[in-house]
Parts: sequence; C-alpha cells; structure tokens
Amino acid sequence: MMFANEKPVTAADKTFILLRDDIVEGRIVAGSKLSETELSTKYAVSRAVIREAINRLEACHIVERKANVGARVVALSPEGLKELYQVRESLEGMAARLAAINMTHDEIEDLMGLLQTHFDEVKDGQSYYQEAGDVDFHYRIILGSKNKHLISMLFDGIYHLVRMYRVQLGMAGPRVTTAYDEHKHIVKAIANRDAELAEILMRRHIMYSKNNIEAKLN
Repeated sequence: MMFANEKPVTAADKTFILLRDDIVEGRIVAGSKLSETELSTKYAVSRAVIREAINRLEACHIVERKANVGARVVALSPEGLKELYQVRESLEGMAARLAAINMTHDEIEDLMGLLQTHFDEVKDGQSYYQEAGDVDFHYRIILGSKNKHLISMLFDGIYHLVRMYRVQLGMAGPRVTTAYDEHKHIVKAIANRDAELAEILMRRHIMYSKNNIEAKLN
C-alpha cells in the first residue's frame, strides 16, 4: 500500500496513486464506470498499466467489478457507510487503545505537533483536510498501535474507502471544530497512557463522524 508521502517507483505505482487520489477526492465521481481506454489516454499510459491500477484499487475496496458492467467506482451510500464505520469504530478504537500502550514519547510528541499544524487549517472552521499518510491523524495512531495485523487490516483494507467518505462528505462545516477537539482529547488520553479512555474517545469520535456523514448522504 502506497501513501502520498511515499515516492512511486514505477509508472504503474504513479498511475495507481493518481487514479486512487482522483477517486478518493471525487474528481472521478463515485459510482462511475472506469474505462481502460479513456483512462489510458487521460494518464498517458498503456491499458495494461491501467488494468493493474484498477486491480489494486479493487483490493482497496474503492473499485468494484460487476457482471455486464465491468469496473466501477464504489457508490457512497448510507448502507455502505453504516457497515464500513461499524468496522472502523472497532478497529480504530483498538488502535487507539494499543497506541496508548505502545507509542514512544517522541511519537506522541510528534502527534501533538501534527495537531498543532492542523490548528491553522481548522481555526477558520471551513475544512479539515488531511492528506493520506503521515499528515493524517488517524494514520499516525494506526501505526502507533504497533500491531502489524491491525495495521494491515486497516491500511490494506478499508483506509482509502474511509478516506472517500471523509474527504467528500465529512471534512467541512460545523463538524470541523468539534472533530479537531475530539482529536485533541484522544491524544491527551494516549499521552496519559489511559488505554481504556483512548479507545472510548476514538470510538465516540468515529460514531460522531458517521452521524455527520450520514446526515449529508440522507
């Protein structure tokens, strides 16, 4: 799994990242059909490279294949949101619990510093956009769990599908300030090594986020 802060090695890697970001950020609309021919022209690569990128995106759960239709970007739906966030609440709650136990002092300091850099973006209350990778608060906590199976389940599984919902539906409006405050409380619990509280706060934070996105979808 590659993230925004990682350097693509091959043309296939570069195309995968470009196509993934275009989908996550809504430049390629949710639910739309993916044409290998059109995409090969758009990204100036072969259809084989596009096919590989689509296969990798299918593994990320942001592309699906349907009989008689082919590859299509997943649709953002209330049903999909509910199922995804049930899993996310459980797994990221566990990640926060483990992060409170396993993160080093320096890693926690870095997490606090990251939140401080987010403050300038949040104080105007317009948006709370975090790129994939090291500048994403949730990414840092997942890594901080130090549990390789949990990290794999999240990063290789649902991370970018979660980002689709967050980026397209959940990072603007009144929710911005409250989400940032919730992040601060989670970090404080982790810094205090209060694993139980860190998990409770993370689960509650994700539930509130789900409710916010659900209201926009409905």
